[in-house]
Amino acid sequence: MEIKIKQRNNINILGKGNQPMVFAHGYGCDQHMWRYITPAFEEDYQIILFDHVGSGKSDQSAYDFEKYDSLQGYADDLIEICDELQLEQVIFVGHSVSSIIGALASIKRPDLFEKLVLIGPSPCYINKNGYSGGFTRQDIDELVETLESNYLGWSSYITPVIIGNPEMPEYSEELRNSFCSMNPEIARHFAKVTFLGDNREDLSKVLTSSLIIQCHPDVIAPVKVGEFVHQQIPNSTYELLDASGHCPHLTAPDKVISHMQTFLTTPD
Repeated sequence: MEIKIKQRNNINILGKGNQPMVFAHGYGCDQHMWRYITPAFEEDYQIILFDHVGSGKSDQSAYDFEKYDSLQGYADDLIEICDELQLEQVIFVGHSVSSIIGALASIKRPDLFEKLVLIGPSPCYINKNGYSGGFTRQDIDELVETLESNYLGWSSYITPVIIGNPEMPEYSEELRNSFCSMNPEIARHFAKVTFLGDNREDLSKVLTSSLIIQCHPDVIAPVKVGEFVHQQIPNSTYELLDASGHCPHLTAPDKVISHMQTFLTTPD
């Protein structure tokens, strides 16, 4: 029996507006991570929140290791969600790996999306052939080896690095709890797909108007990566926040909201 999409992705809808704004969380997170951003848009937009399969309160039984062996599987889910809800002129807001998932969805179905907001995007985490992704292949191999052998220990180590704001330990703790709530087998698989992927060549195919929000320092997606994404996406705007870490929607939400509002109200 086919699992209904709304149940599969734990879809929640709020807001008073008509134009849909779809929020997609990053690796190891869930839709609750958007709680500081969505209130600013609820008056003017229809807010759609969901969890990627394998994350949050999604249907874990729907996780297909073959389907999700590339980010295109998640992009296809995003398209299915939009079609199921009969959405048009979607504003997509994605964090981290979901930025690339949204980009892939927009390439496949450009008719669905009006604008993309990409927070901390990285098409490739590994340095190669003059491209600076922030990590060597050895770094990523060691990361994958550690998370395969000791996922909970890896989660405790990596989450403060991701948050990047030691004065805000509550967010590192929240992220660690979110990581640890995932099925370890699914978490390991999603991590490998995320950190070993290379979607650099896809960026030039993104024709949807896009906002790239970058922090500095951001260990996970450094400034050079954000600049690369901006250079590759033809119709893109780049904003370097006065904020650090990889999760500004948690640690600096007012700044994220401000740049989003400017972008959404500026004609293309």
